Amino acid sequence: MKRKHSLVLVPLLGLSMALTACGSDDSDSGSDSGSSSDSSSSEGSGKIGVILPDTESSVRWESADRPALEAAFDEAGVDYDIQNAEGDAERMTQIADTMIGNGVTVLAIVNLDSESGAAIQEKAKSQGVATIDYDRLTLGGSAEYYVSFDNTVVGELQGQGLADCLGDKKANIVYLNGSPTDNNATLFAEGAHSVLDEISNYTVVGEQAVPDWDNEEAATIFQQLYTAADGKVDGVLAANDGLGGAAISILEGNGQAGKVPVTGQDATVEGLQNVLAGTQCMTVYKSATQEAGALADAAIALVNGEEAETTGTTEDTEGGREVPSILLEPQAITKDNVGDVIDDGGQKAEDVCTGKFADLCTEAGIS
Repeated sequence: MKRKHSLVLVPLLGLSMALTACGSDDSDSGSDSGSSSDSSSSEGSGKIGVILPDTESSVRWESADRPALEAAFDEAGVDYDIQNAEGDAERMTQIADTMIGNGVTVLAIVNLDSESGAAIQEKAKSQGVATIDYDRLTLGGSAEYYVSFDNTVVGELQGQGLADCLGDKKANIVYLNGSPTDNNATLFAEGAHSVLDEISNYTVVGEQAVPDWDNEEAATIFQQLYTAADGKVDGVLAANDGLGGAAISILEGNGQAGKVPVTGQDATVEGLQNVLAGTQCMTVYKSATQEAGALADAAIALVNGEEAETTGTTEDTEGGREVPSILLEPQAITKDNVGDVIDDGGQKAEDVCTGKFADLCTEAGIS
């Protein structure tokens, strides 16, 4: 993917996005991750549909993105429907068809693969429904806007983070990449390689993508890569905290947890705890509040027949077009600045600082 944008930290574009804001009018919305969060307190004439991808690849979709989106839409007073495809592309298509039939005027999706995502967007377009790519670009799609973080920069931060943890010593590296059907995973790997490939002391001794970001499969894959390298692994470039946790579980079984630095992404509770414990050397924080705010602003602009404020364009290499984009800037998180995630509302101190992690939080200045 060719990037034609400057790295601008996008503000919340006028919306109050506190996660403590009221949730959806549907009191059952948080009880079932696959259920609808359908608000009926609209001040406008449009309705916004959002389809999240799953509950397995990362806990962020339900624990962070859903409440942030609900807060944004409630603050703006617009009708919305948020549902989760539970990792099933056919289910996502069915949800999209139902949303379109129920009158959404703007549909935002986190695609499970570009082919099914593009088909959903084409169907929506034929029905006069505007679409937005949220977090992942749909290659060959027709979305009016793409809202995400700069995913190449995410990979660069991971690569630099691993390099900082390894130093300039000779080191064997294993890459545990994200799903091959997720364009973001490709960008993460490209960004990481752009940093690590320039360091001549590092040797890649294994690299494999993890289908559907499945953490259990990631553990199996990493065990195979670790065995193939005769256990001579000095660093692990894991694409997110779930994959990082899977690698750490194998390293623990071999007495190497904490000795072999591992990267991550999403600043999940487990990821932050691993960083505090020293079994994970870093993670990448992407504010769900900020990303949800940018999506809400773009969707509301479309509802009102207006253009959204963008930071540039992103090339869709399959569709041969430049997609107007709102790209946010991610942040590298190490043991020294875990508190930044807490302070920003990305996680709660009481969730991270439990049990054996309480003293580690105190040492890190988190209260």
